[in-house]
Amino acid sequence: MLLLAAGPAAPPADPVDPLWSWPVSPAPAVLRSFDPPPKPWLSGHRGVDLAVPAGTTVRSPADGRVSFSGWVVDRQVITVDHGNGLRSSLLAVESELQAGDAVSADDPVGQVADSGHCPSACLHWGVRRGETYINPLQFVMDLRPSVLLPVPDG
Repeated sequence: MLLLAAGPAAPPADPVDPLWSWPVSPAPAVLRSFDPPPKPWLSGHRGVDLAVPAGTTVRSPADGRVSFSGWVVDRQVITVDHGNGLRSSLLAVESELQAGDAVSADDPVGQVADSGHCPSACLHWGVRRGETYINPLQFVMDLRPSVLLPVPDG
């Protein structure tokens, strides 16, 4: 007989990564998962799309400093540099913040804008370590696979 054992709650991706908060509250449904391309120049989904209505307050998932706030093609984007090579990009987000502004975890950084990125309003959250996109959910959820453990006879 085998038991399904859950691991410890929400560990960081590696020992140096902090635990973050969701950029919106309460924790939303994920409309589209992280699906990075096999090569950096190919198409893929370099973040997650979160189900939230336009106008929802977006918060910084961790302490940091705004490194970009403005338009990229047809969408408003805000990027927060969290240090240690980690940056969150959030779109489409209307924000009054500017590059250089300091933010603490859970500070409001703007509101979800209706952008057409998803069939209905959503927030796209991407995280980069250096120039490599990584799954942002690893900072707010335990993504490790479950492990089957033997049950002692008795």
